[in-house]
Amino acid sequence: MSIVLTPFARRRLFPADGRRTAILDCTPVEFTQRLNDEAPVAVLEGYAPFCRLHVHRNWTSTRCSVLAIADDNRGHLRSAYEARSREELPVLVRWFEGIEPPVANYLVPILYSREQLAKEGTPIDGEWGIVGCLYTMLPEEMPMAPVTMMRNALGVEEGGSGVPLDREAYRKAVAFWDGHANWRP
Repeated sequence: MSIVLTPFARRRLFPADGRRTAILDCTPVEFTQRLNDEAPVAVLEGYAPFCRLHVHRNWTSTRCSVLAIADDNRGHLRSAYEARSREELPVLVRWFEGIEPPVANYLVPILYSREQLAKEGTPIDGEWGIVGCLYTMLPEEMPMAPVTMMRNALGVEEGGSGVPLDREAYRKAVAFWDGHANWRP
């Protein structure tokens, strides 16, 4: 199997500004090479047949991307309307500021098939393209953010994948994200 890094994921996982919420201690080329050379600890089915998640032990100092909301950190929550790219419409997001999460135990790259990426206007030379990565303590997937599920259901023209909304999965995601948030330095 050959895995490549998509331009979308490159901007998000290895931003030019060097932010600490990025993947640390390796270059995009080294990251992709490691995913191609090292067997994952586990392979998880994604939310659609074209999506897979590969679980790898974290070999970097990358920190967990998500923290549980608790009484002692609730005051660090922030929110704003943001878009992931110039083409997408802004949506409401929230995150922690001023909190230092632990180093993640696992990196969980999210992979889309070559066929799906071509459908979304991102042709690749490999069989699978990295579209994102979760930084977790446990070797499992976190639920997709509800707004991402909605964007996917809106279709490719709105920055999604065209997968219809699964109401049960959406409710599970809301239950998780009601008590968790991403962080930013």
